[in-house]
Amino acid sequence: MPMDAREIERLIKTSIPDATVTIRDLAGDGDHYAATVISPSFKGKSRVQQHQLVYEALKGQMGGVLHALALQTGTPET
Repeated sequence: MPMDAREIERLIKTSIPDATVTIRDLAGDGDHYAATVISPSFKGKSRVQQHQLVYEALKGQMGGVLHALALQTGTPET
């Protein structure tokens, strides 16, 4: 069963409350999304560390219920 974009956003915002999250369904199938996550808490973290925080927020859904997520992260300054 596909994962709803609102659920992806909810999971991310629960784990990273100061984040601004934008989700786009890339294929219209509920399996392929793009997410932009901007958060002041990413300051001083590498891009890899930022992505790890987002993937941790998804609580193991990547590769299962959530098939693909193109991810862009950054701080409000970038």
